[in-house]
Amino acid sequence: MNNHSKSYRLRALSATLALVFASDVAWAVDPFAVRDIRIEGLQRVEPGTVFASLPFRVGDTYNDEQGSAAIRALFALGLFKDVRLETNGDVLVVIVEERPTVADVEFAGSKEFDKDVLKKAMRDVGLTEGRPFDKALADRAEQELKRQYINKSLYGAQVVTTVTPIERNRVNVTFSITEGEPAKISEIRIVGNKAFSTSTLLGLFELDTGGWLSWYTKSDRYSRAKLNADIETLRSYYLSRGYLEFKVDSTQVAISPDKEDIAVTLNITEGERFVVSGIKVEGNYLGKEEEFKSLITIKPGQPYNADLVTGTVKAFKDYFGSFGFAFATVEAQTEIDRTNNQVALVLQANPSRRAYVRRVNIAGNSRTRDEVIRREFRQYEASWYDGDKIKLSRDRVDRLGYFKEVGIETQDVPGSPDQVDVQLNVEEKPTGSVQLGAGFSSAEKLSLSFSLKQENAFGSGNYLGFEVNTSKYNRTVVFSSIDPYFTNDGISRAFDIYYRSQRPYNDQGGDYQLVTQGMSLRFGVPFSESDTVYFGTALDRTTIKPGTNIPAAYLAYAQQFGYTSTNLPFTVGWSRDDRDSTLAPTSGRFQRFNSELGLIGDANYVKANYQYQQFIPLAKLYTFAFNGEFGYGTGLGGDPYPVFKNFYGGGLGSVRGFDQGTLGPRDVTGSSIGGSKKFNINAEMLVPFPGAGNDRTLRLYGFADVGNVYGENDKFDLSVARASVGIGLSWISPVGPLRLAYAEPVRKFPGDRIQKLQFQIGTSF
Repeated sequence: MNNHSKSYRLRALSATLALVFASDVAWAVDPFAVRDIRIEGLQRVEPGTVFASLPFRVGDTYNDEQGSAAIRALFALGLFKDVRLETNGDVLVVIVEERPTVADVEFAGSKEFDKDVLKKAMRDVGLTEGRPFDKALADRAEQELKRQYINKSLYGAQVVTTVTPIERNRVNVTFSITEGEPAKISEIRIVGNKAFSTSTLLGLFELDTGGWLSWYTKSDRYSRAKLNADIETLRSYYLSRGYLEFKVDSTQVAISPDKEDIAVTLNITEGERFVVSGIKVEGNYLGKEEEFKSLITIKPGQPYNADLVTGTVKAFKDYFGSFGFAFATVEAQTEIDRTNNQVALVLQANPSRRAYVRRVNIAGNSRTRDEVIRREFRQYEASWYDGDKIKLSRDRVDRLGYFKEVGIETQDVPGSPDQVDVQLNVEEKPTGSVQLGAGFSSAEKLSLSFSLKQENAFGSGNYLGFEVNTSKYNRTVVFSSIDPYFTNDGISRAFDIYYRSQRPYNDQGGDYQLVTQGMSLRFGVPFSESDTVYFGTALDRTTIKPGTNIPAAYLAYAQQFGYTSTNLPFTVGWSRDDRDSTLAPTSGRFQRFNSELGLIGDANYVKANYQYQQFIPLAKLYTFAFNGEFGYGTGLGGDPYPVFKNFYGGGLGSVRGFDQGTLGPRDVTGSSIGGSKKFNINAEMLVPFPGAGNDRTLRLYGFADVGNVYGENDKFDLSVARASVGIGLSWISPVGPLRLAYAEPVRKFPGDRIQKLQFQIGTSF
């Protein structure tokens, strides 16, 4: 063996041992000047990537220490399965073996998860198409899959990884999954409770041992995150009832050998119940101590309530914020008297420094344009920080209805102690909706309605809507468009084009029609943050098409004033909305007034309608809802009130239990023709659905309705009002809020048409 071959092999062995032992192994290799560097074995990796990782260049002096560093650097790239350095005279040869790349990742046997969810989890650990593959990466991916299934209580899930080599040094990775049955909670025990029964405390939990609705709520599936949330709920329950020193000593979760049953045990110490002996305020309150004291909600003599204390601290900070003190601190200190089981509260405040907002940042709006959100802001950049305006801005953005979550936070500006940035974080939701409605009756059998709405068309904040009603007796086609910021001052513009064909209900049928077609234009002018006044006009053309069984009232009106009536009515309206949610409100009030004045055209009349809604939270999960609606119309200038402008009552949105639109005066033919006056009052009590736990999207409600419709010459007479009671189901379904109601009329009269079962998707009352 010649000396050159010995040197060649010694240097390669030196580099390999340097990597294995991660230390500088000194071999008697003479340093030499590198005349050239060659790379062998590359397939997909660019040579520049290798050259950039080498600690030496052509012309540098090479030694074994540099060789060890080069091998470590190349392995650190994660691209190579093997790396060797060899020399050929004064030429350095870098020999690499690339790792295979992932061509495809597949999942077999997965039912609990959508494959896109699993692929995202794999991307998070680095296993995805086009990335280098190694066994350690596959092991991490397998453990991540098992973790995902454990989070779904599938503790018995098994994952087998299969790696299939294919051409061009690529591999297909397949995870074969056997999910098994989910582990279900068989027992939840609370040890140490004396003041409250176990059933009372377990009733606070999201987790339970299962019920007839567990297939929907999955409340009997163990989740560490849900258990932690339940523990916090338990702690809050005790702390809000005076148990200041309550604590959870330990949490034990035991799983059966077959991994299908889980037992949870909570060991708690309640401590003594403390009563507030007094409240003091200390610190700097900007000379407004009395104003701050008026914000204190907890009183001496009451049990200590951590929720009220937290609420008071927040109210103090918010009030400081309204004066520009964004960095104010308020600390609630407790002075405990264990002898008498009393606690004194000291609210220590430091307003710190006043600040102004440097920048308002928005994150999370991938679809909605920035300007749609920013125009709702009342806190402006480069102005003093105002906590009230920031809260109002957040509420206005939330009321747009475009986002699942809206959060706002302030961030310090490094190097500028008197500045803050306001960060608004939103999570978008689909703003298009399909609404369906149906009703059952002996005459119409099944009537359907359909609407397609886009509340945030193309992210512009504009509304587009299309509605169709296919009822046998009432057919409607309406196209609507609303621009909420037609002007920069917030004046909105709404435009409607409509076609309505109406045939009031009668047992004999008939082929007559009352056809209204036209268009309307109205503008909304905001007069305050919660009040908007609407002005508009419309062009109406109503035609009475005679036919069999036409109501005598329609025929008499047509013979006197003509079969076609063209009008240009003016509209004025007002609304105020301070509900906490438009989808599932639990508190707040909504009011709306609309009026229509017909002075130009073939009919002279005035028509007005007022609606009032109130939502009152009675407890965490119980809400009382009230709705009242009143309508009035009359003719002007000696003309009668036009019959085609009549109000109708009965059914959804009115008095449930009666056929839609059948209340009020009737023609001599027996047809329901509506009237010029109406009222309806609805009261509802919403409660949790049995077995659904604290799920607010699925609730039961009981209701009572009363109302009627009156003719132009009739007086409001409560003795002839119709009334009903019933129960219903409220569910915020994937296609919109669904309400199913079964009503039993409790005040009805001969000839009334009853419709006990009704449902609609996309309605409120």
